[in-house]
Amino acid sequence: MRAVVLGAAAGGGFPQWNSNTEACRRARAGDGKAMPRTQASLAVSGDGERWFLVNASPDLRQQIEARPFLHPRRGLRSSPIEGVVLTGADVDAIAGLLHLRERQAFTIYATARVIDVLKANPIFGVLAEECVRREAVPLEKTFELRHIDGSDSGIAAELFDVPGKVALYLEPGDAPEALAGRPGDTVGVELRAGSDRLIYVPGCARMTDGLRQRLAGASVVLFDGTLWHDDEMIRLGLGPKTGQRMGHMSVSGADGTIAAFRGLPVRRRILVHINNSNPILLDDSPERAVLEKEGWEVAYDGMEVSP
Repeated sequence: MRAVVLGAAAGGGFPQWNSNTEACRRARAGDGKAMPRTQASLAVSGDGERWFLVNASPDLRQQIEARPFLHPRRGLRSSPIEGVVLTGADVDAIAGLLHLRERQAFTIYATARVIDVLKANPIFGVLAEECVRREAVPLEKTFELRHIDGSDSGIAAELFDVPGKVALYLEPGDAPEALAGRPGDTVGVELRAGSDRLIYVPGCARMTDGLRQRLAGASVVLFDGTLWHDDEMIRLGLGPKTGQRMGHMSVSGADGTIAAFRGLPVRRRILVHINNSNPILLDDSPERAVLEKEGWEVAYDGMEVSP
């Protein structure tokens, strides 16, 4: 299995279009220690020729143009993209589907909850049903990523629930139990090929015993790295919400990602979906040094993460 990070940033990318923070200014100025990143998504392939995406970010067209392995190669119109696996219905995960609307055949794999959200929004009708198949996938059931011709890609997948939050535009109110959403609103993806296991969790509100058991023994884990501090957005004057309110656990702190992964047998651990406010985006930040000492990597666009 080959796996490549197409985008590593959280919503808005890095630099974010309306952000004038020092970090974003450094990225715009071409500072080599502040590498720009597009919004989070992953590409995987079993044969190096035909590819499946995990999430379709709003930056998908830019990501395709940046990666020659995703360029058309046959006839006047073609694409090596044969499927998209969705981890939720957030704008950051589904908006890029609209870039794939030019009557190109592929399959969308998602929970029934996410498929229903797509069906309920008429804008996604531009993905003609005779071209784009939508497959509702049960949670915790292995399924095969299949090529358009029906052949097996060699990659088995499984969607599993993680603690999270309903998509912002679907929030019914401020009640915590409502914000948590329904089963299938926030999921992780496990991809398997032979003995290799790659797990992608771009959004997670907290570690649980079940999730810990799931992650143990994985070859590669790409995990939610949205914020360094839970109250980061408030501290910096960028917004009123904590990470928990947004459905993300912080990287630092007693209940953060670094602490949660200590002792977990994971061969390679990588942070992805990183907000422009998070100092780990800067190669020369003290926070990056702390992270690397703990054995973590920070994802970047084009990063090869094959197990």
